[in-house]
Amino acid sequence: MSQNPATTRLVPVERLSAITSLIAEGAVFDGNFHTTQDQGIKVDGLLKGNITFESGGTLHVGATGVIENTRLEADYVFIEGKVIGTVIARKALEITGSATLLGDASYDEMIDMHPRSRVRGKIEYRGDIDAAAS
Repeated sequence: MSQNPATTRLVPVERLSAITSLIAEGAVFDGNFHTTQDQGIKVDGLLKGNITFESGGTLHVGATGVIENTRLEADYVFIEGKVIGTVIARKALEITGSATLLGDASYDEMIDMHPRSRVRGKIEYRGDIDAAAS
């Protein structure tokens, strides 16, 4: 892909390096991305639409990436750029120090917010609140 990601602390690096779909820097994509496959997509450009992985999936919003007015759902979500909308991470949500999230986020297992990340919205844990942490 175009740029090396910031150092990931939570999303497995092998998930990020296996991504094969790209919305390149400078490109504008207006529409929805939906799949039943365990695939990955990186957004370095501008996306106006939803991204949904019914199962599995890795979404990487690169440092130059902007996703607007959207609903994003995947097992792994790694945000370096800007997201305006709702984020659902079924396994891990990682928001780096260069990231801006304007909207609500929910996660089922793990979350990591790096220092200097900017979030305006609600963050909600969707898992069993009484289960023992492992």
